[in-house]
Amino acid sequence: MFKVAATPLAVLLSMGATTALSESGTYELDPGHSQVLFSYDHIGFSETFGMFSGFSGEIEFNEDDPSASSVTVSMPVKSMITGWDARLQHFMSDDFFSASDGDVVTFASTSIEVTGDNSADISGNLTMNGVTKPVVLETTLNKSAPYPFGPKEGTPTLGLAATATIVRSEFGLGAFAPAVSDEIELLINIEALKAE
Repeated sequence: MFKVAATPLAVLLSMGATTALSESGTYELDPGHSQVLFSYDHIGFSETFGMFSGFSGEIEFNEDDPSASSVTVSMPVKSMITGWDARLQHFMSDDFFSASDGDVVTFASTSIEVTGDNSADISGNLTMNGVTKPVVLETTLNKSAPYPFGPKEGTPTLGLAATATIVRSEFGLGAFAPAVSDEIELLINIEALKAE
């Protein structure tokens, strides 16, 4: 019930492990290999999961000043996947998103702080359900290397994982809290390829 996924090209490129790919430019998210998984406690009985996939975004990397790099991501609310149609329809209803076809969730980075050889905190603004709130993504660089095969072979590629926690009631999505947890855990995995 949210969105984010952010990929800190600046972060990973400012880390020692990414020396080979430290090129300024635009990196585009691979929609087939980028997902935002969310989970929440359902009345103490279970942890329930959902996902966004197939979304779009890009990283503008500044080699000379990685902190000046930026990340933007956008996903249609109705691209949510829950595994059960009745749950999806409930999330799209007036209890939660009141979703229309054009509604999107967006994330735009505001700063990147390197925290280790392959980790960084990416701060940014998450806009969902008409509300914008700051979010910090604790991000790890999984891999930075040329894509190994197929039509993308040789293209500089980044793989990142990130976690974050958001409070859904802050976005006007607080129905049934706290019986259904107000805190939503996010697990983000993305691949991004350097644009031609």
